[in-house]
Amino acid sequence: MRTENILFFATVAAALPLLFRIGRELLRGNWSTDLIAAVSICSAIYMQQYPVAWIVMLMLTGGAWLESYAVKRSSRALTALAKRVPTIAHRLTDGQSEEVALDAVAIGDTLLVHPHEICPADGVVQKGRGTMDESFLTGEPYQVEKAPGVEVISGARNGNSLLEISVSRKPEDSRYARIMQVLADTELRRPRVRRLGDQIGAWYSPLALLAALAAWGLSGDANRFLAVIVVATPCPLLIAIPVALIGSIAKAARQGIIIRDPAVLELTPQVRNFLFDKTGTLTHGEPKLTQVLTVPELNADQALILIASLERYSKHPLAAPLLAAAAERNLPLEEVEHLEELPGQGLRAVVQGRRYAITSRKHAALPASFAPLPPGHLEAILTRDSQAIASFQFRDVPRPGTRSFLAHLAQHHGSTRVVLVTGDQLAAAQELAQQVGIAEVRAAQSPEEKVAFVRELTATAPTLYLGDGINDAPALAAATVGVAFGKSNVAPAEAAGAVILEPSLRKVDELLHLAIRLRRILLESVLGGLALSVAGMVLAAFGYLPALYGALLQEAIDVLSVVNALRTSLGSDPNDYTGD
Repeated sequence: MRTENILFFATVAAALPLLFRIGRELLRGNWSTDLIAAVSICSAIYMQQYPVAWIVMLMLTGGAWLESYAVKRSSRALTALAKRVPTIAHRLTDGQSEEVALDAVAIGDTLLVHPHEICPADGVVQKGRGTMDESFLTGEPYQVEKAPGVEVISGARNGNSLLEISVSRKPEDSRYARIMQVLADTELRRPRVRRLGDQIGAWYSPLALLAALAAWGLSGDANRFLAVIVVATPCPLLIAIPVALIGSIAKAARQGIIIRDPAVLELTPQVRNFLFDKTGTLTHGEPKLTQVLTVPELNADQALILIASLERYSKHPLAAPLLAAAAERNLPLEEVEHLEELPGQGLRAVVQGRRYAITSRKHAALPASFAPLPPGHLEAILTRDSQAIASFQFRDVPRPGTRSFLAHLAQHHGSTRVVLVTGDQLAAAQELAQQVGIAEVRAAQSPEEKVAFVRELTATAPTLYLGDGINDAPALAAATVGVAFGKSNVAPAEAAGAVILEPSLRKVDELLHLAIRLRRILLESVLGGLALSVAGMVLAAFGYLPALYGALLQEAIDVLSVVNALRTSLGSDPNDYTGD
């Protein structure tokens, strides 16, 4: 077989997969920058300029590989949610516990929910008392007390007690299953965004083709068409963009920000609507002691010593913030005697010969000086010899610097609409919004309602949603840019385009500045590279640059563009946010 035939078949065999991929995109109406590369390859093969075809294919496959390396999109969101639901349940049959598959659970079955286990189905507590963490499903920031007659929801994590529940809904009809369905629907309906390469390629590709055809038509020399189209191959778009993205992704990782979808970095500078979840996002997601009310003969420190002395032996959700407050003030704790904790009756003990108890407002007669409990607060009442002597009030407090961060968004990042979107109740949401300076509040929102609102705003301008709970996962997937706080909840991390490992608003600002710097460097690399390509096209059109030299020139332009793109992984980003 002749050498020319071998080169022909080898080149065609190498080109066909690329050409088929580009052809599929064209049939979908996507006139991307790859079109110029496809025309270059076909023209070079037709004119037997095989080295030119191989150089273009090398540039094209190199850019595609870099892009696939950079783009590791969140395609496992549903799998992550499914992993949280247990695959088995502990069903009571004739007084004996047996493990059954989740799909075998029926309405009316009695299940045991072991300590620290994920509740497998919606139901009602029949026996046992304890708490469950529902914050990632409902948006409510606190552990929820569970007792006979109280509802439990699937996906909630049980506390330290064994609970016996009666199933009220099949697992596939539960609230958790509905969230999964909303997320599945959101993934299917996720809008396709036009990234920078697509935007520039939409006008560059047709102009380059026209220029090549004009050079051929005016000169009558088909070699000029090939030379122009080869120089026009937009390699700064094909290679510089993924290189810049990889550099920014690496830099973000060093700063504790995991970029799961590189499109986030390109789209973030365009965001104008900022939506924030409440619990665990703008707040810490756990109760903090905010106020201590006491009778006249007792001061706040004395009361805190007494209640912390009792609570250090308790697993109650408010024990931790009370002990933390006592430790922060370096208060010495007292020894206690005859400690007992009866379900539904609080904690009791003897301290220095007197009986103390920790209970709730509804089980104690309060002095008139104790003000009503503000909205969104929790409370623990300390009694001595059955008389209320102190009220300890808690709430989920905002993160430091939240107000200054939101003001910073308007001043430096062009925010036009900032909204608090939460599953928490209206009173608590409005209280937080007033503290941090948010004018618009959407409270008591289900995952479905959050998604609908995100879509509504995204239709007006690019939207960023910041959340941390499972009930935020569908909204994170629906937003133009979804950012999740922390890595403890897998589902929101999988649904988001970026994950901030350290829950900090300063890190959010670092992400915004990193994206702005990336866009600036991208424009420098791409527009500068294309400008040099246009100059080469002019030389090729007038016959001063043969196709092979044009391909080599394009390689040199690539090197310059890539070197500039590598700056994204170096240096520091301007950060003028001083809060947090």
